[in-house]
Amino acid sequence: MRAPAPGWLPVVAALAAGTAVASAQQTFTSRVDLVRLPVVVTGRDGQIVHGLSVDDFEVLEEGRPQKVAYFVEGASGETVPLHLGLLLDASESMQADIRSASGAAVKFIKKLVEAVDVTYVDFDTSVRLGQFAPASYPLLFERIRDQQASGGTSLYDALAVYLQTSIARGGQHVLLLCTDGGDSTSSMTFGKVRDLLRLGNVIVYAIGYLENQVSTYRLPQQMRVIQIARETGGEAYFPTTDKDLDDVYARILDELQGRYTLGYVSAQPPDGGFRKVEVKVRKAGLKGVHVRTRSGYLPLDVSGHLH
Repeated sequence: MRAPAPGWLPVVAALAAGTAVASAQQTFTSRVDLVRLPVVVTGRDGQIVHGLSVDDFEVLEEGRPQKVAYFVEGASGETVPLHLGLLLDASESMQADIRSASGAAVKFIKKLVEAVDVTYVDFDTSVRLGQFAPASYPLLFERIRDQQASGGTSLYDALAVYLQTSIARGGQHVLLLCTDGGDSTSSMTFGKVRDLLRLGNVIVYAIGYLENQVSTYRLPQQMRVIQIARETGGEAYFPTTDKDLDDVYARILDELQGRYTLGYVSAQPPDGGFRKVEVKVRKAGLKGVHVRTRSGYLPLDVSGHLH
């Protein structure tokens, strides 16, 4: 394991032993009453649809209409602070892609000026986490650029560490996940990670590096990366060149600027199960649009327990 840079909080052997991340069935410090939905609307041409109002949307929870209590278009209108997360796969299987992934991630952080801080998690067999305010970005960029690929892949453990950190904080959270999608050394199961994704208020944009992976592993790893992103209303991309990567990051920035955020308070008491959510656009004359949002959420009860 590499020594952490100053200001870092290492999460090491205890995580692999399963003690740092016991399970998703635990007590959290705050109850989230407002269900926040990041919503991206695109037309037949794939371009983002702007200028919709709250009256143009219908929100359904388990098929039941919900009253929208919060509505914002774009990142600039949000009064809730935006926290950026970066998960960088530094395992041996990323050897051929680590330099490209690191450089592009630095450029993205510089362009997302709305972010008030960055939570950086790099992982191989172990997981390392640090939080950086803009004043300390030079240290963050140095850490990212100096990343070396080695060891196994604890993708699910890294996701769990980040998600538990974000759940404990307020605000909105955007996570940039750079990985080949494999996992070889995690103690955390994917099922528990999925519960954390469904509990948290995190949009995941995943950059999948599959070109240098063994062909027999590509499809299952691609499907897993897609599943992680779309569970949250985000998206997965699989660039093959640096030009593709630039286009992907430009698309993500466009989505963050053009997305809608809808919020509602569910009238249903916590019943111990996953709540499926659907958002529809009902604007007259607007046909053939595609709406993307979270698949749903897991509720907390009044004591802050996840069922």
